[in-house]
Amino acid sequence: MTSRDTIAAIATPPGIGGVGLIRISGPAAEGIAMRLFRPLPPAGFLSHHLYHGEIVSPDTGAVLDEVLISFLRGPRSYTGEDTLEISCHGGPLILRTVLEEVLRAGARPAERGGFTKRAFLNNRLDLSQAEAVLDIITAQTRPGLAAAVGRLKGKLSGRIEAIRSEIIDLLAEIEADIDFSEDGSAEMTTGDPLLHIRRIIERITALAATYRQGRIYREGIGVVIAGRPNVGKSSLLNRLLGEKRVIVTSIPGTTRDLIEETVDLGGIPVRLTDTAGLRPPESAIEKEGIDLVWERLETTDAVLILLDGSADLTADDRELLARMTAKPLLPVFNKSDLPPRLEEESLKGLLREGTPPAIRISAKYGDGIDRLTAALRDLVLATPAEETQETMIAHLHHKTALEKAASGLVRARDGMSGGTPAEFVALEVREALDAIGEITGRTTPEEVLDRIFANFCIGK
Repeated sequence: MTSRDTIAAIATPPGIGGVGLIRISGPAAEGIAMRLFRPLPPAGFLSHHLYHGEIVSPDTGAVLDEVLISFLRGPRSYTGEDTLEISCHGGPLILRTVLEEVLRAGARPAERGGFTKRAFLNNRLDLSQAEAVLDIITAQTRPGLAAAVGRLKGKLSGRIEAIRSEIIDLLAEIEADIDFSEDGSAEMTTGDPLLHIRRIIERITALAATYRQGRIYREGIGVVIAGRPNVGKSSLLNRLLGEKRVIVTSIPGTTRDLIEETVDLGGIPVRLTDTAGLRPPESAIEKEGIDLVWERLETTDAVLILLDGSADLTADDRELLARMTAKPLLPVFNKSDLPPRLEEESLKGLLREGTPPAIRISAKYGDGIDRLTAALRDLVLATPAEETQETMIAHLHHKTALEKAASGLVRARDGMSGGTPAEFVALEVREALDAIGEITGRTTPEEVLDRIFANFCIGK
């Protein structure tokens, strides 16, 4: 599919930089270059060549900027269409000025994700690869980036297409039975289709199970550092960040607001939130801060409860532990540089079964921080690093589509076993096939496509 119109947008982030890029895609791309660029090459623009010259206003003859341009003739371009890229100096004013001339020369402003959507519609990328483009742009850690690059290179697509091919083979088996059976019931099929369908369900279920891990690598997790005043929450946040981000004093109640920063812990983007110390408030301002803590604790993914390892548990400690039984929780004993008083035995009966053992650290001196980050990673990911899946799904609609496909195949399997007419079994298998196709875009509704590409920036 080649679009009839031509789109254009600034493809580099806002602000001042050395170079700014304007991207144009569509049938008018070469004509726009002929209209605005000087000097024109005698033999015309060769595809995938770089040309040095100037952008000139056709109306006034004024030189707008000294540029490099490249013309990429479709289908050998990102969008699959004729594409023009203009590399200007990276000032906001010059980029806007050149873009205005491009629009006057026959292009229209691109919408969010407009270029990548054209790449999808022109079969340059399937939908899972198109989404991987955005995941690459927004990746916050190297493992998250590597996973996104793998999806862009087609690792997820290949796995989906392999499952899809098996479903097609299964459907062919069922329809062959329909053609050759006398009564049209599915119960007279051999055992092979049942074994076949069970194997496909297992493969789909295994892929769907990677969603939590894939989502964490893509989106990260939220972890609240909670505890009573002066246990070292702000010191711990500063230690994990590697810089003094939060004021630390010996005065209880120094931290009033929620302070959130993102760090890379073992390849996972973790949004750490430092909070006000939990105790009976002594002022209206402190009460507001403590109320915010309890609200955040309700919505966070996990809680790091910081306890003073040099002192006995207090009533405030016990209340916090009692209220956190529903959350993944990691107990941490701080101040290991002081004589220890708090022991693991003191937490017996206060933590739910399966809570990891407490980690002893010194936020002040950095002792035990490596053990803490490893334990926190294992808590939220629930998968050791060496067992990380090579191919993971990372979007909720991928998981939903896989679950929908598995449900259809389960109904088909049960129908086969129970003697349901083969025509109805085939309908369930076709629904599963359609559901799988939603991941790569073969059967994705238009409104879903619009919603996916609306998450992109303009210019990509």
